[in-house]
Amino acid sequence: MKNKLILFLGLFLSTSVAVLAQDNISPARKQAIDSLALEKVKDLSKYISIIGSKETQFSEANRVMDRAEELFAPGAEMGVSSINTQEIAYYKVRRYFERLMALNYDRVNITWYDIQYISDLERQPDGRYVGVITIYQRFEGTSIETGMNYKDTTKKDITIYVEKKQTQIAGRTIEFWDVMLGDVRVTETSA
Repeated sequence: MKNKLILFLGLFLSTSVAVLAQDNISPARKQAIDSLALEKVKDLSKYISIIGSKETQFSEANRVMDRAEELFAPGAEMGVSSINTQEIAYYKVRRYFERLMALNYDRVNITWYDIQYISDLERQPDGRYVGVITIYQRFEGTSIETGMNYKDTTKKDITIYVEKKQTQIAGRTIEFWDVMLGDVRVTETSA
């Protein structure tokens, strides 16, 4: 009985390790995932710039909002801050884009820079991997009529989710790693 228990535990552990090994990310795959995550963050930067621009047609802004929303995990929120208040407000992604499009400025310029990973991907109990990318956002809004000119720089942390997904191609099931953006948290705002 004891030998059977040891044999069973040995088989169970070797099977568990094999299953875990299949879900581990190789260094080459991790590099590809990191590149995809950074590319999605850069895409979001472009989309925010387009949505916020007063030169963008309404229909184009809505199309870009749809594309931008596809980058995010369900329920993700984006933080908004100002140098005029200590408060940070968080909005669901679509609501954030709608507010951005409706800003009361004649000209809006939003640029992201110094985009970098600040935490390596860490495996979660549910099998997903989570990491954080930090960006700096420069916001400039100008109102010609009132002469109002607002500028700030915000440091933001973007949660990155990496999970294995499946798709059907020519009747075959193919597994792949996908990257989704999570919450965008404001960590610091300055003039």
